Amino acid sequence: MFRYLAMRVAQAALTIFLTLTVVFLLIRLAPGDPAYAYAGPLATAEQLDAVREQMGLNQPLIVQYFTFLGGLFTGDIGESYSFRMPALDVVLNRMPYTITLAIASIVLAIIISIPLGVWMARHKNTGREAGVSMLTVAGQSMPDFWIGIMLIAGLAVALPWFPSGGFETWGGLVLPALTVAILQIAVLSRIVRREMVLTMDAPFITVARSRGISGAGLVWGYGLRNSLVPVVTALGTRFAGMLNGVVVVEVVFGWPGIGSLVVRALETRDYPLIQATVVVTAVLAVLVQLAVDLLYPLLDPRVRLGRKVAA
Repeated sequence: MFRYLAMRVAQAALTIFLTLTVVFLLIRLAPGDPAYAYAGPLATAEQLDAVREQMGLNQPLIVQYFTFLGGLFTGDIGESYSFRMPALDVVLNRMPYTITLAIASIVLAIIISIPLGVWMARHKNTGREAGVSMLTVAGQSMPDFWIGIMLIAGLAVALPWFPSGGFETWGGLVLPALTVAILQIAVLSRIVRREMVLTMDAPFITVARSRGISGAGLVWGYGLRNSLVPVVTALGTRFAGMLNGVVVVEVVFGWPGIGSLVVRALETRDYPLIQATVVVTAVLAVLVQLAVDLLYPLLDPRVRLGRKVAA
C-alpha cells in the first residue's frame, strides 16, 4: 500500500511538473504582449520597456523559467498583472465557487444517472428504453451554452424562479449546476446502462438467481456493485474536469469561478494568474484521481493496490 502511494505521488509530481512546463512555454509562445495589456494602448515604448522590466519579461526565457520554478517551492507564483495581488491568492479566492458548482453538479448527476442507467438496463431493447436512450443522446449533443441560455429563458425570465446569474443567494447555484449536470447525466447513465447489461449477463448472476436472489437485491446488491468501477472512473474523470472550471457555463451565468477567471487571464496575458490556475487545478485533479484509485478495492475486492490478483 505504501509503495503504491509513493509511486502514485511520484507520478503525480511528474505530471504536474510537465504540465506546468508545457503551459509556461505555450503562454509565452502565444501572440500578445502582457506589458501592452497591463500598460494600456496609449503607453509609450519607454513605458512598455519599464513594465517588461518590472514583470521580469525582459529576462531570457530560461531565467524566467527557473524563477518560476523557484517560486513554486515558496508558494510565490508571482503577482497578477490585472488584479495587482498575489496570483495564487486570486485563484484560491475563486476556487470555492468552482468546487461548489462541481460538487452540486456531480451529486445531481449521480442521483439521476445511476437509477436511470439501471432502469435502462432492466428495460433494454424495449420501446421505452429506446426513447430514454434518444434523450440521453440529445443531452450529449446539445452545447452547454445553449442549455444554459434555454434554462435562463425558461426558469429565470419566463418563470422567474431562479436568478439568471451570479451567486448572491443559493438559488443562483441551481441553473448553473443543472446545466453542467445535464451532460453528465446523459453520459453517465449510458455508462451505467452498458456496464449493467454486461454484468447481468455474467455467470455469477445466474448463480445468484439459482440461490433464490432476485428483484432489487439482485439488481442493486450484485449487478450495480459489480458495475461500479468503470462508473466511478468516469465520475472521477468528469469531476476533475469540472474542477478545472466549466468555462462556458461560468461565463453564461456570470459565475465567479476558475473558468471565468481563466478567460480574463488569457485576455490580459496575465502569466502569473494562468500559471497559478494551472498549479491549483492540476493538484486538485491529481488528488481526485488518487482518491478514485483508492476506492477501487472497496468496490471490487478482486482489485488490489500495487499488485495484480489472478482471476
